[in-house]
Amino acid sequence: MKKAYVFPGQGSQFPGMAKDLYDTNAVARDMLEKANEILGFRITDIMFNGTPEELKATKVTQPAIFLHSVVLAKCYDGFAPDMVAGHSLGEFSALAAASAMDFEDALKLVSIRAHAMQKACEIKPSTMAAIIALPNETVEEICASCSGIVVPANYNCNGQIVISGEIEAVNEACEKLKAAGAKRALPLQVGGAFHSPLMEPAREELAKAIETTVFKTPVCPVYQNVTALPSTDPDVIKKNLLSQLTSPVKWTQTVKNMIADGADYFMEIGPGAVLQGLIKKTAGDTVQIEGIATLA
Repeated sequence: MKKAYVFPGQGSQFPGMAKDLYDTNAVARDMLEKANEILGFRITDIMFNGTPEELKATKVTQPAIFLHSVVLAKCYDGFAPDMVAGHSLGEFSALAAASAMDFEDALKLVSIRAHAMQKACEIKPSTMAAIIALPNETVEEICASCSGIVVPANYNCNGQIVISGEIEAVNEACEKLKAAGAKRALPLQVGGAFHSPLMEPAREELAKAIETTVFKTPVCPVYQNVTALPSTDPDVIKKNLLSQLTSPVKWTQTVKNMIADGADYFMEIGPGAVLQGLIKKTAGDTVQIEGIATLA
């Protein structure tokens, strides 16, 4: 059995996240207190006791999900991956869990990424929308035909793509996609156009931090969002991570490639169960799928 461990992205946060880890595990408690020092505020207070609205703040959401995921992986005795991957933000969790980056360095990058994305969102009004039940090629062609910037951003599973771009262009694309037969074209409640060219200012800011961060050979192959392919080469990992903010998340392709490379067991590590559902829609019953959000 080949084990693939996967790590969730933004949107999986919830009030009380990681509190049981903090309360019951000394290593987890030390890591989370270290995170408070690195970030310069007590993110654990918001994770444990904050409201859903407080958890949505960009400077909180991304580090909180990263922390829940990576602390859990580092404290979980059964963590022995043959391969790892993460969805968007989750790629940073996957890299830290697989020891391609030190925990402290990865957390700093996640914090810089969150602030940079927030600033990019404020430059130009933008949004995202989920498109259900259309072939990838149709979505790609229609996005390319629209005026303004709108691109496929997340290839989530068979029959589900998220598009991203300027508000007017996304609205135009949604109308055309519904006319082309999409079952749904649902605008998402997000702060901006993630994984699109509109994130270029954030990419430039994050690039400076990534270039000065030490990357190491991970303990197993890391399947990266930009290529959907495995890598263990620190230079390749860094290059792909630099491209991630402005490129689509090829999650469907990643899952298929992991299965083709022998993965028959997937475990989602961290808050929520979104990735389990996406993997199920792509792989059906051909693989075993589980999740872990606590050590209890």
